[in-house]
Amino acid sequence: MALSAFELAYDEVRERWPASTEERDVTTPYGRTRVHVYGPADGHPLVLLPGGSSTGLVWFANAPVLGTRFRVHAVDLLGDAGRTERRGAPLRNTDDLTAWLETLLDGLGLARTHLCGHSYGAGLAVRYALHAPQRIDRLALVDPTQVFAGFRPGYLLRALPSLVRPSEARARAFLAWETADTHPDESWQRLYGLATTVPGRKVVVGRRPRAADLRMPVLTLFAEHSRAHNAVKVAERARRMLPQGEVVVLPGATHHSLPLAAPGRLNDRLMDFLD
Repeated sequence: MALSAFELAYDEVRERWPASTEERDVTTPYGRTRVHVYGPADGHPLVLLPGGSSTGLVWFANAPVLGTRFRVHAVDLLGDAGRTERRGAPLRNTDDLTAWLETLLDGLGLARTHLCGHSYGAGLAVRYALHAPQRIDRLALVDPTQVFAGFRPGYLLRALPSLVRPSEARARAFLAWETADTHPDESWQRLYGLATTVPGRKVVVGRRPRAADLRMPVLTLFAEHSRAHNAVKVAERARRMLPQGEVVVLPGATHHSLPLAAPGRLNDRLMDFLD
């Protein structure tokens, strides 16, 4: 059976990962979950959750560095495009996403882990850290959305065409507007564009989590030129909510250029924090 355009694009981006990367399919009550695993077997675990339509493969520019010290587990999110299946227990709300992530960590044998998420994945990371703080050593949030503030209306208006009538061209046009001159990897942009057309996707949203209740060390990184929100204003709000946390604005970055465009600065921040 011939592979779809999305599957071909997925395999192309998969080739950007280190050769020793393992592919694991973990059984959960919600379906099998695809996880890309890289790094020393005895390294402290680090779970990476991507933004919407990005797939776990989006961390290919970060894994080679993070994987020098940590056992990286990059996840294809439940309900999103990728090679995670949605079968069995229904995905209805954010509680189901949290339950899915818990069974995934159980299946991976991770009693404790560092947790890092970008965008939509950062919101899920916050919810899980509030649900099971005893399992999270350190929490890193990369330009989180729907955590400290909502989306800018202009961002939602720009995103609307690719949501109402999804196509690769509309998604790529939205990316070009948001990422401006940061030039994210071309093969990943194609994967993102095709991901929006995959049938059966279900993005689950709910009320903002109570980030002020987080008790583990938290690093929050905002993209200076993010069009999803005003980075400076949202960073100030995050500092007030997390007085013990570390909040940094990454110069030159946009929301969708993270985590793969100019990854050196992001990798350095994450390595310093997670160590």
